[in-house]
Amino acid sequence: MRPLVLLWGCLVLPGYGVLVGPKEISGFEGDTLSLQCTYGEELKKHKKYWCREGGLLISRCSGTIYAEEDGQERTAGRVSVWDSPEELTLTVTLRNLTLQDAGKYWCGVSRLGFDWSFLVSLRVLPGTSRPATQLDSTSAETSLVPSSRSSKSRVSIPMVRILAPVLVLLSLLLTAGLAALSRYLLRRRKEAQLAAETQRMEKVHLPHSTSEEAEASSRDPEGATIPGPPLHLSEEELDFSKFISV
Repeated sequence: MRPLVLLWGCLVLPGYGVLVGPKEISGFEGDTLSLQCTYGEELKKHKKYWCREGGLLISRCSGTIYAEEDGQERTAGRVSVWDSPEELTLTVTLRNLTLQDAGKYWCGVSRLGFDWSFLVSLRVLPGTSRPATQLDSTSAETSLVPSSRSSKSRVSIPMVRILAPVLVLLSLLLTAGLAALSRYLLRRRKEAQLAAETQRMEKVHLPHSTSEEAEASSRDPEGATIPGPPLHLSEEELDFSKFISV
């Protein structure tokens, strides 16, 4: 049981780190958004990435873009990422937003075991709803940095890894229960067989013992037959026996 508890602790409580960023960002169609993910000194040498959340039951990344380790900006389509170890920030730029870009994204740091990451929600508003003051601008750029509403770091743990210790524990408990039930049924079966055998042997020996005791009681210690009790005759029977004897 103790190893399972330790396994559960390693999977669900892997530790604490420093990784923060905006919880939600929004922009209009055609805009350019920039946001910064700030990490701690202990994560300085780890690889940083930006990806979109995918999957239904199990959280996974899609379209992952890793930042260059030499501090250069990397661009993939309309998304650019740039890691600045001196400032401990990962800058993500989203250009020419479309309504299809709306969704949830992960800003993460790769490390051995489980990655540190936090979730960012992106809302894209139709261009027709842009305020009148921005209609003359073909592209508006918004820079977002961590604030008091920033989401705290969290560990991206797939659902399967969370449920694995529970499934292992349930399997062990089920196996132990079946083994105990099997031993109990086997013991009861042996007891029933032993009781039936004992009753059968008693039925076989009981008539034989009764006949031997009756025969032994009819003999004296020397093996002679013990005469039965004297017969009681009436006076007529005595007179008749005398008449016969004469």
